[in-house]
Amino acid sequence: MKPARKRRLMTIAFILLGMTGAVGLLFAALGNNMNHYYELKAIKSGEAPIGKVIRIGGLVENGSIKRQAGTLKVDFVVTDMTNKINVQYDGILPDLFREGQGVLAKGTLTDKSHFVAKEILAKHDENYMPKEVEEELQKSGYYQHAQKTPSDIQNDTQKAGQ
Repeated sequence: MKPARKRRLMTIAFILLGMTGAVGLLFAALGNNMNHYYELKAIKSGEAPIGKVIRIGGLVENGSIKRQAGTLKVDFVVTDMTNKINVQYDGILPDLFREGQGVLAKGTLTDKSHFVAKEILAKHDENYMPKEVEEELQKSGYYQHAQKTPSDIQNDTQKAGQ
């Protein structure tokens, strides 16, 4: 084999090896940062990993919010109207967080009925709900999305123009 051809072959081999290594590192990094969403039904059946960072969602149960005086700690219950899980959170809650509101929580399970949240997201307007939470509530038969009528859209447009 001629030296020029050998050099080209070695260059191509090193480029391919480098690209393979980069892709491998990319997938390893993405795998460590993925947060899987688990339905409350799957948590109760033991499918969700305990101690691993996951996401859960549902509605904040009415009458379940309990704040500890003098701290940012809050305990509440997330439900899909069939299953419930107790959530503990230490931090500032979103402004729209309240009872009956859809939430998405990221954190770890301590057991099948207790979740320690590191992040809480609340829906931002009357039409928004995280996709996973909406699907879960539709499965349980609780969620019913209201369709806007043409007159509602016209009223919204007029209000925005004022």
